[in-house]
Amino acid sequence: MKLLRYRRLAAGAIGGLAGCAILAFLPSGVECNPVVLAVFCTAYGMLFAALLGTRPLGPGAGLMWALGYAFFTWIAFCAVESARLRFAGDAVTVVEVVRGHFAALAGIVLGSVPVGLAVGSAGGGAPDNRRPFNLARAVCAGGFAGIFGGWAFGKWMEQAGFFPLIAGLVRSDSVRVGVAVHFTIAVFIGATFGLLFQREIRSLGSSLAWGASYGILWWFAGALTLSALLRGMRPDWSAEHAAGAFGSLVGHIVYGVIVGLLYAAVDNVWAWLFERSDPLNREVEGPGALLLASLGRGAAASLVGGLLFSGVMLATGALSRVAQLVGGTSILLGFAVHLAIAALIGATYGLFFHYEALDEAATVAWGTLYGLTWWFLGPLTLFPILLGHTFTWTLAAANAEIPSLIGHLLYGIGLAVTFRALERRHLEELFVDDRLERRWKRLHRPAGTPAPAVCFFFIGMGVVLPIALGQA
Repeated sequence: MKLLRYRRLAAGAIGGLAGCAILAFLPSGVECNPVVLAVFCTAYGMLFAALLGTRPLGPGAGLMWALGYAFFTWIAFCAVESARLRFAGDAVTVVEVVRGHFAALAGIVLGSVPVGLAVGSAGGGAPDNRRPFNLARAVCAGGFAGIFGGWAFGKWMEQAGFFPLIAGLVRSDSVRVGVAVHFTIAVFIGATFGLLFQREIRSLGSSLAWGASYGILWWFAGALTLSALLRGMRPDWSAEHAAGAFGSLVGHIVYGVIVGLLYAAVDNVWAWLFERSDPLNREVEGPGALLLASLGRGAAASLVGGLLFSGVMLATGALSRVAQLVGGTSILLGFAVHLAIAALIGATYGLFFHYEALDEAATVAWGTLYGLTWWFLGPLTLFPILLGHTFTWTLAAANAEIPSLIGHLLYGIGLAVTFRALERRHLEELFVDDRLERRWKRLHRPAGTPAPAVCFFFIGMGVVLPIALGQA
């Protein structure tokens, strides 16, 4: 056991030095003495290994814990810096501090990648009860999902005229070359998603979260860093440059959501057809009954979340805009359409997350994450399309929808808490046999997985980045 602990610490130190090498190699906005940077990165990696090294059970899990750890480190740094400036008498807001240290966020996130991969590969102290890894399934399902995610992202790139810019990565200005390069990158990212997270994914909901978080990571690594390096330019990690790339951020999140959902669907079908077998235990409920029950409880639970959201919409006059979806302007009609949309989204929550929320904290986290996801998918993407316009992945559009962001978060929390209450009541009636209860619990996410880090990273980034970059 002591040898394993030393191995994790060594992995953290090696990962930290690798992160230091990345930051030293990149001529970015982070300027620091090389010796100081090496000492900080080594200590950073070893502290991560000491605090969280017993949890990661693979490189994908380690990566997600490291991303959550990076965001927490940056938030703590900004809080300390804000307090220091206020103590010194500077009238500075928290948002100004966050914007001023955005380059540090990019550096910490990218420098944490080798830390998470190294410590995760070193192994944790918890037993590994996950299903065996299948290389062909990971690459094929991930690449397939990457194609569809790349298609959705490509719609924005075509609209913004970015394909010639992408073609510049291979010294060309042809739109066709740009499309080919774009889909090649999309398939590569999708395949690596499968390789890293195949053993972490337990449901459509968790895969959605993993994909969205992975998309944000690739926004830092790709849009803000590699795209400049491959064109022989200096990466710009300033808040002003990141604000100009906000559309790409939304595109990466939408891409990640699609990759996560499609990968989980294909992966589950593959495992069901070729691998999964359990002749000794029967399911708690039949697949059809479970599907219908989850959809129904999710739709019913959406009533609470929808009512919470409707208060924000009424205050901002958004209900009349919603009524335009069916050709009207009445507030009452908008309220009815709003509840219908809420019911559809709530039904999908029941389908995606019924195996994920075992306690109150996890319930609130998954609900918040799902509400935030629909803020990116709804008012910024699908709503303008349904009104006959084009989607608007701009900071101006995001700033105009900040009240809607609050409403989506309230909706997600209300939906998740109500769904858990309905499901718990149903299970109390169902578990007349202890064996059924034990089997149901085995299907849920065990303790020690990176789900808390994924929720923290995505929710934190999804809320902080639009607000902070909107002021840049």
